[in-house]
Amino acid sequence: MVRQAASKYVTEYFFPESVMNIKTVEVSKISNLNKQSSVNWNTTIFMILFHAGAVASLFMFSWKFLPAMLALWWVSGSLGIGMGFHRLLTHRGYKTPKAVEYFLTFCGLLALEGGAINWVVTHRIHHANTDTSGDPHTPRDGRWWSHMGWILRGTAQQHPDSLMQRYAPDLMKDPVHVWMNRLYFVPLILSGIILLALGGWGLLFCGVFLRVTVGLHFTWLVNSATHLWGTRRFETRDDSTNSWWVALLSFGEGWHNNHHAHPRAARHGLTWYEIDFNWYGIRTLQFLGLAKGIRLVSKEQILAAADPQYKRQKAA
Repeated sequence: MVRQAASKYVTEYFFPESVMNIKTVEVSKISNLNKQSSVNWNTTIFMILFHAGAVASLFMFSWKFLPAMLALWWVSGSLGIGMGFHRLLTHRGYKTPKAVEYFLTFCGLLALEGGAINWVVTHRIHHANTDTSGDPHTPRDGRWWSHMGWILRGTAQQHPDSLMQRYAPDLMKDPVHVWMNRLYFVPLILSGIILLALGGWGLLFCGVFLRVTVGLHFTWLVNSATHLWGTRRFETRDDSTNSWWVALLSFGEGWHNNHHAHPRAARHGLTWYEIDFNWYGIRTLQFLGLAKGIRLVSKEQILAAADPQYKRQKAA
């Protein structure tokens, strides 16, 4: 049973405008999808194979493979997941031309975190029900569950079409996104073929199995670690925290309390010392004229969080 979330919060504060206009958007009735009794065997088998491949790659590793691995990690994790799936597609924290949007989506598919639409739906459900019943991956259901268990026994980001239409109508009406969502595994296969041709089996295993497996765990740390340990700048009704080390591993996604307090803001690292590579990427797109309509947290909101007295003075 999912909590009765306030419709004003869900429609006006979290979802993009294209979803706000759908009057049927609600989170009051979703079956308990996040705790299935049976194992998701397809997902589990793939996880076993990729982890085994990651271990095998350690015996094939060569330092000459490292530049390709780091480049693919940045392309998939920062351009794809952080800038693309998360801050652009899920929260619409900024706008880009459709060609750029599709390119960032393609990059995200290299992370093997499922199709973009499925990813977006899962994340929007997470924000609507953060750390309560209905959250697909809250640590309140167990630390292992929040990190990886929900992939093996929970939704694994597989949702019925009705839920997809409800939480991502903006993406479900885009035929290119629907097509890419169905063929989400193809970019990784293509990259594997290219790596095999360029560097043999060693580069294939390091650039696909090791890189993907490590990247998955870095992403999952945002779900688990940043709801368990860290600092809190903003008072939110969830357990989100800011974690500098998760931010470094996830290109800036570890400033999670900042994000949950202001989910539509494109910048998560709010001070000079909160390193946010995904924000630097968005700023680069803006400099190139490829990003506009960027949503930010105001200085007043940051000051109010740091000094409650400032908030009272502004209200007076």
